[in-house]
Amino acid sequence: MSDGKTNAVRLLEKTGAVFTVHTYTVDDGRVDALTVAEKLGVAPERLFKTLVTVGADRGHYVFMIPAANELDLKRAARAAGVKSVAMLPTAALFPLTGYVHGGCSPLGMKKAFPTFVEELAVVHDTIVFSAGRVGMNLEMNPEQLARVTGAFFAPLVRD
Repeated sequence: MSDGKTNAVRLLEKTGAVFTVHTYTVDDGRVDALTVAEKLGVAPERLFKTLVTVGADRGHYVFMIPAANELDLKRAARAAGVKSVAMLPTAALFPLTGYVHGGCSPLGMKKAFPTFVEELAVVHDTIVFSAGRVGMNLEMNPEQLARVTGAFFAPLVRD
């Protein structure tokens, strides 16, 4: 990636989507979602983390939820229309998606997977999420993100 762009950025440019790139320092090793929100000056409810799961049907599903929340696996499975889902083991993330833990974007994975975004995203004009590299995030309208990814909005977080 000599141009400094990720697959996610290239995909958005190709679609003509409106987005902003944000970067943050990673040299302190603090790259968890809440810390990234703080580093970017973004409210935690607007910074979304991308989680990849494997379903009881052996399919893979992508879920985007706000930084401070936990994925409700029962709600996630219901949204995906499968009996159950479990978090994908970290070691399996890169071979499956092409992205590393902390830098997983819902855009530009090796293969497109069914994607679901916490329905609370639509109350925000924009949300922030990984650009496909630790230290780089994207900001865009959640409905535009859903159009580009084919994502569905659903209740996904624990109450």
